[in-house]
Amino acid sequence: SAYGDVEVNESLANHTTFRVGGNCAYFIYPKNELCLMRILDILKNEQLPYKIFGKGSNLLCSDDEYHGAILCLDRYMSEYYFEEDGTLVAQAGCSIILLAHEAMKRSFHGLEFASGIPGTLGGALFMNAGAYKSDMSGIVKSVFVLKDGICTWIDVSALDYSYRHSRFQKESDWIILGARCKLESGNQKEIRDLMDSRRIRRMQSQPLNKPSAGSMFRNPQGAQAWELIEKIGYRGKRIGGAMVSEKHANFIINEDHACANDIAALVEEIQKKIKETFDIDLRTEVERFNWKI
Repeated sequence: SAYGDVEVNESLANHTTFRVGGNCAYFIYPKNELCLMRILDILKNEQLPYKIFGKGSNLLCSDDEYHGAILCLDRYMSEYYFEEDGTLVAQAGCSIILLAHEAMKRSFHGLEFASGIPGTLGGALFMNAGAYKSDMSGIVKSVFVLKDGICTWIDVSALDYSYRHSRFQKESDWIILGARCKLESGNQKEIRDLMDSRRIRRMQSQPLNKPSAGSMFRNPQGAQAWELIEKIGYRGKRIGGAMVSEKHANFIINEDHACANDIAALVEEIQKKIKETFDIDLRTEVERFNWKI
């Protein structure tokens, strides 16, 4: 507790946008990188597993208890700095929506696509989050990473970025601490107008009034996930409290006190039907956490 705020036996449903998940032994907000490294030492000595969280916006946590620690970076590790040439240096816990708006205020463009992504910079870098045919790999230049007990900058060329993929997904021991991004000068009104129009479009087309994790499935090559789900007749399909949104078929929503197993069952049924109908393996964008294999 000297190194961060600690909550004991905390429900992960309080920290995920799906509003599901079992309890974890410890939910910790490290106060800075130094505190994070010391917390990691303590967890290692106690042989406790850990998971890094941002805003829990791209996670499906199981209903089981997690006998370890969640390290959440969005409370304290959220400083950001803009340079005059459009360079943005920010900590991993920064809200990516906040960064997009702060860039707009300074007449920098390049982050408009992220103005509706409800996650942290670290999560966006991990998933190579994107929208409107843009993603993080288009603006990030290097990422500040804790690996093997050392903090180091890694150039974007070494991070294997592609559609919803990065090297971080394979390097489970690496922790994203921050990044350096390069934005371009632009017209503030045009940037603001674009962000406003996209916000209106999201409100009209996405079920933002219900708990979800955003787009559930990745778009397979040459197809749109939502169209495939509609073609198998699954718009509005429900298992328990989980439902395919009537508003956007690539959103699975927590319609009525869903548990994680409801959501997982609906995901797996959709994947099975898509495979049987189109011979397409539909992959999730959402990461599963604390599930038994």
